[in-house]
Amino acid sequence: MGNHLSGMPMDGWMYLGMALIGIGVPAAIFGALPKNRPDHRAGAGAAFEAPDDTPLTRSHAAVLLVLTLGLIIDTMKPATLGFVLPGMRGEYGLAKSTVALLPFVALTGTTVGSFLWGWLADIYGRRVSILLSTILFVSTSICGAMPSYSWNLVMCFLMGCSAGGMLPVVYTLLAEIMPPRHRSWVLVLVGGTGLVGGYLAASGAAHLFEPLFGWRSLWLQGFPTGLLLLAMARWIPESPRFLMERGMDAELAGMARKFGIVRRAPQAPPADAGSAAAHHRELTIALVITALSWSFVNFGLLLWLPSDLQDRGFSAEIASGIIASSALVALPTIMVAAFFYSRWSSKRTLIGTVLLTLAGLAGALLPASTLAWPPLLIAVIALLVVGSNGLIAVLLPYAAENYALRIRGRATGLIAGSSKFGGVAVQLGAFAGLIPTMGGAAAALIIPMTLSAILIGRAGRETRGRSLRELEAAA
Repeated sequence: MGNHLSGMPMDGWMYLGMALIGIGVPAAIFGALPKNRPDHRAGAGAAFEAPDDTPLTRSHAAVLLVLTLGLIIDTMKPATLGFVLPGMRGEYGLAKSTVALLPFVALTGTTVGSFLWGWLADIYGRRVSILLSTILFVSTSICGAMPSYSWNLVMCFLMGCSAGGMLPVVYTLLAEIMPPRHRSWVLVLVGGTGLVGGYLAASGAAHLFEPLFGWRSLWLQGFPTGLLLLAMARWIPESPRFLMERGMDAELAGMARKFGIVRRAPQAPPADAGSAAAHHRELTIALVITALSWSFVNFGLLLWLPSDLQDRGFSAEIASGIIASSALVALPTIMVAAFFYSRWSSKRTLIGTVLLTLAGLAGALLPASTLAWPPLLIAVIALLVVGSNGLIAVLLPYAAENYALRIRGRATGLIAGSSKFGGVAVQLGAFAGLIPTMGGAAAALIIPMTLSAILIGRAGRETRGRSLRELEAAA
């Protein structure tokens, strides 16, 4: 039947299978949760960290490999949205406005998932949260077998929840187990490589499987890849502080041996705790504004750019080439960002990427007659693409380094969720017919982006090479 399931009735076996998933996922979640919720107050002041001169070992390499693979697998699922929409629309006979509900539901799920899994990571631990995200990820691969569009929307929301939840927890875990001198570049490079790798893997899978097996195969591949990640879970450690608070001394000793982590004397808190708290709230506001601004640039301005270029009279080839150039420049940009973040300054690198994006926004405000000159237009687009790619590569690592352990997951989840929220708002605007021009979008974003650079300059702290216990004490 050409891999089409639309219009086929759901028989008893399908309902039974979905019921088993509905029972199995909560049971797996219940079984994965620890018996006792850790009491962070009991471990207050405890600091576990590898000395600065600790070399990277095979255990570090295994964690980096598994978590990078996890991010690639995790990113693949939402990245396939663009590839499945044409086939889904044709099979179900949907209007464009109806099929647009799918990315809207998925982005809403990633936003919710970022908040939810960040909260779980602070309550039950980092490793458990990653496993729960993977379990949900595996279960939602059934959306490839749904005969009705409405069921696809339900499963796509849950898929978004699982995909949005893993990213902030991975950053949080890596920040807590890596030696200080390696932490910065590892966070940026692993996170960025996972994101770019996921999009490349999704496009490769679409090229290989969709012509033969249809768009549903892109959903179904989440089942074997998710099981692969679960099979490699033995190499994902738990944060040492959580092991200590649960009394898991043997596991803590084994982790200390593999990763060189030792218990260190707590850092003295700042003399003026009230001023430090106010300073930290200002930093949180700055990072949230930055994440929101980036999301509108990425999901709005760059998304609408090809259509806007065609309206300006440029050919479809040039317009569509913008997306291709964006993908090509992403990985080199992340590598450059990782170098400056770890070798120069984390705070200044973040501000620099904001300023690059801001320069692109300012260029987009130039008169249409001026932007008609191709070299100038290419320069403006390059600033937007390079700035936005570099910004998201360093934003979440910077957030993970700046918060104390008991709120690190939630704080990083808040920033991650804010970076998705713009996509939800853009989709809502598209439903209402509000699709601004490149200049109009740039005019709306230039003020919040400028404000974010100012606030980061005021409230941001330098994290490069600094001990987490020192950063936690200041927080």
